[in-house]
Amino acid sequence: MSEKIVDIAKIVSPDLIKLNLVGTSKKDVIDELSELLKRDNDIDNKQVFVKDVFKRETEGETGIGQGVAIPHGKSPAVKNTTIAIGLSDHPIPWETLDDKPVTAVILFAVRDQDASTLHLKLLQQVAILLSDDEFINKLHHAKTKGSVIQLLCNE
Repeated sequence: MSEKIVDIAKIVSPDLIKLNLVGTSKKDVIDELSELLKRDNDIDNKQVFVKDVFKRETEGETGIGQGVAIPHGKSPAVKNTTIAIGLSDHPIPWETLDDKPVTAVILFAVRDQDASTLHLKLLQQVAILLSDDEFINKLHHAKTKGSVIQLLCNE
């Protein structure tokens, strides 16, 4: 396979990880993680980005089960394709494959130009990680931003 692997360490920064999500709904959490993207200068218009994420949400559930959701928005508001990660100590209602709430949310922000290349490689890499029960367990129990980054990069 000659496809270049995306270096997740270059895409995820501690500024894009929130260990204690406050939001209690999908809308609140997407808004909260989008705020991290805005502050990090990865999106230039939070309202447009959030609207695009919810547009994608109508196409199918992004809760993949085991307490994890991977919402994503391809949007002209995105300046840098990246991911924001939020962990919660309380369950967040979400449409999921196993009909259970989530406590880990990985929000993909995708530039229009990257929609078919970088986005797919990043999504594929994260999907491979999320297919591992041990990875999911470690993600749910991560206590520091550094441990989340290490988990994403070392698996």
